[in-house]
Amino acid sequence: MLVPYVRPYGVRRNVSVFDPFREIDEMEKAFFGETPASRAAFSTDIKENGDNYILEADLPGVKKEDINLELTDNVLTITAERHSEYEEKDKKGNYVRCERSYGSYQRSFDTTGIDTEHIDAEFTDGVLKLTLPKVQEVKPETKKLEIR
Repeated sequence: MLVPYVRPYGVRRNVSVFDPFREIDEMEKAFFGETPASRAAFSTDIKENGDNYILEADLPGVKKEDINLELTDNVLTITAERHSEYEEKDKKGNYVRCERSYGSYQRSFDTTGIDTEHIDAEFTDGVLKLTLPKVQEVKPETKKLEIR
């Protein structure tokens, strides 16, 4: 009986897809799980909406009181902390696998061109929504002068 030979590795004929760090990244993910860089940030969307920008940040599992917004020198910093009961439950041996991360998360955004005095923030269903009004351009007033 003829049995097809199966290679224990894939064959890549295209040299341009070679990434020497891919194997290291895959090994690190297999050993440590997600990379720390992917856990240190949270996803955000920024949309332009006429006279303002809308920033929406996904912060699932974070309570409103654990979110901090700071504005320093035209830099808006969003810091969030997610708490977990993982340590207490782990001592009892209830977890087989725990993938939900906990810790502190932070992102910073440049607010040049934003009217920082009128930023509005709301937090609903794990989504932080910031309305960032644009600075209104002051158009120079043109006056017609009378000649005497």
